Amino acid sequence: MIHLPERVVLANLPTKIEKLDRLSAQLQGPSLYIKRDDQTGTEFAGNKIRKLEYCIREALDQGCDTLITCGGIQSNHCRATAAAAAKLGLKAIVVLRGEQPDTYEGNVLLDHLLGAEVRWISSEAYRDHRMDIMNNIASEVSAHGQQAYVIPEGASSGIGAFGYYTALQEIVQQEKELGISFDAIVVALGSGGTHAGLLLAQQLLETSHRIIGINVCDDEQYFQKAISTVIQESSQYIDQPVHIPLKAIEIIDGYVGKGYAQSQPQELKCIQDLASLEGVILDPVYTGKAFYGLLEEIRKGTFEGMQNILFIHTGGLYGLFPHASSFQF
Repeated sequence: MIHLPERVVLANLPTKIEKLDRLSAQLQGPSLYIKRDDQTGTEFAGNKIRKLEYCIREALDQGCDTLITCGGIQSNHCRATAAAAAKLGLKAIVVLRGEQPDTYEGNVLLDHLLGAEVRWISSEAYRDHRMDIMNNIASEVSAHGQQAYVIPEGASSGIGAFGYYTALQEIVQQEKELGISFDAIVVALGSGGTHAGLLLAQQLLETSHRIIGINVCDDEQYFQKAISTVIQESSQYIDQPVHIPLKAIEIIDGYVGKGYAQSQPQELKCIQDLASLEGVILDPVYTGKAFYGLLEEIRKGTFEGMQNILFIHTGGLYGLFPHASSFQF
């Protein structure tokens, strides 16, 4: 029996699985379901809080009182970290990529409302030195008699991945309750930790699901390596070696579009169509791109022969509002 690390309880779990009846009928292919991880909690909405439950437990066990993490200006992860810190009486320092805006909106507004200390760095510094910068901040914190815990981008770390190890356990139980089985579980790829946790669980629990990621930045090779690295880190916590060949890490590349957090008309139309058809709202950075890619691949026949596909809605609602002017009504 595998003994997982401990966690703090923050998310509202289990999250629902809903069938997208009208969309499935339109596609005339596999039945599409969506796991509502956007409903993990109002302040914590999204996939990040599942991972943070494990990261923060490790931080508390190490006697830390400050959480340091990083992300883009509209980072869901940074906002979730700020919310979790406020909930637990910890300090949060978030390092954001880009220039400080004149007005705050979306996630960066919530970062400030939640009491996080926000530091701004250039895109170049973020790309090349973000871990060094966060470690330097941790040294500053130590110099003032406090103890900091550094959480990498997206909480995509060995300990964070267990959030989606347990998510797959949750999905397996829900399959029994619903009386169905999912041939594939599809998720947006932004930093790789969610995919890594699902794949780790799929391998160790020996389920038949295909875990498929659709990347919203970088490329297939980058994420295969990133996911493999996280899984190797995770295996150290359970004292069980896990070797997953790179070719077993399934990624559908080709839907990055204009680039990270940059939208194309067809992606925005996909978000609008799903909202008006099923009452489900995606975000333009992660889930909108990935869901658009999923629908395109279904139309191309990539999922031919499958009966049921589960898409994990990883959240991101607050990041939608800064893109309001991109939509045409």
